[in-house]
Amino acid sequence: MFSVDWWGLVLPFCYITVLLGSLITSSSMYRKRKAAKSANLAPWFPPHLQRNIYLSLLHLEPEEGKEKAPAVPDSVLRAALLRRAQEDIFRIIQIRSAKQACSTLLQRGSVGDDLWQRFLRAEKEMEDELRDVVMEANALSPNWGQHIFQSANEIAARHIFQTRLDEIQAQTEPEKEWWEKRRASIQSEFMKELDASTSGAGKASKSASDEDTVMVESANSAGGKSKKKAKK
Repeated sequence: MFSVDWWGLVLPFCYITVLLGSLITSSSMYRKRKAAKSANLAPWFPPHLQRNIYLSLLHLEPEEGKEKAPAVPDSVLRAALLRRAQEDIFRIIQIRSAKQACSTLLQRGSVGDDLWQRFLRAEKEMEDELRDVVMEANALSPNWGQHIFQSANEIAARHIFQTRLDEIQAQTEPEKEWWEKRRASIQSEFMKELDASTSGAGKASKSASDEDTVMVESANSAGGKSKKKAKK
């Protein structure tokens, strides 16, 4: 049997304890600093106006001097929540479009970690936002949370189509004016070329006529001389 020297093991145990404590403290401080830095980063999206409007309608307080505020109709709340879900659709599209690009740029070192942290925070906020919208929809109407984003997506698609159509129609008049000016310019150039070719043809015709006249006069002169010789 051998005896364990516990006093000899105290120093290693103390060293390990201090080392683990230092690592835990450093890790905790690092996470706190990272969280504080992330909180100070600029948000990825601007303020959610549609969500603020819905929450304002939902928690409408009575005015001063009135005991109770008039109840907001459910139809108004549903319309406000649907508009909120529509804005969420637009933001989801932006996040999905930007995720691959941000990840690639981060791997290449083209952007800093701050941009990626902003994106991750925005992605997490959107996940919470979607869950909150589904809960609010189910509270307003049973099982509406299963279909609200489908309805919002259809409205968003129509909105995008109408916006694109308005842009095309807005460009129609300037393009029409441009084509009118272009056509007038082409017509003017064509008329100048036509006048130049007509003038050249006239000069050539006049020159040919002059040459014919000279030849006729020469022939007449030669004929006269021949007649005079014949009389002699």
